[in-house]
Amino acid sequence: MADSVTGKKDFVITCAEDCGNAPKKELLKKLHIAMAGMDAQFMNENLTDGIQLNYVGERIVQGKDQVIESLCQVKYGKTVELHIHHLITHGSTGAAEGILVFDDRKRLAFCNVYRFSSGKAAKIKEITSYTIPLSE
Repeated sequence: MADSVTGKKDFVITCAEDCGNAPKKELLKKLHIAMAGMDAQFMNENLTDGIQLNYVGERIVQGKDQVIESLCQVKYGKTVELHIHHLITHGSTGAAEGILVFDDRKRLAFCNVYRFSSGKAAKIKEITSYTIPLSE
């Protein structure tokens, strides 16, 4: 599914088979591919202008441009693998859980909780992100 997201995808993507059976799950899957690949264009098209990103225990970032800039900053290295274990959506909320592997072989577990804007063509209006560095 990586080819349905714009930008260069030179990393391995794994996702459970049932990840694409609903439009909001598909959006979350594509969003995680875009975040791992630093695809600012896809993020710009799918985040609301007033989005808020809460890095739990670290900081809160507000506004589309600031959130995209934050998500595109290289904190751990270049992504070489994205493993999405679970995508869950219900109404205006969603969650994604998985592991990122970077070129220095460091691994980061993540669980992101999302709030969507209303409507069928929903965009992301809030992200709460929990991350845990894993031992190598």
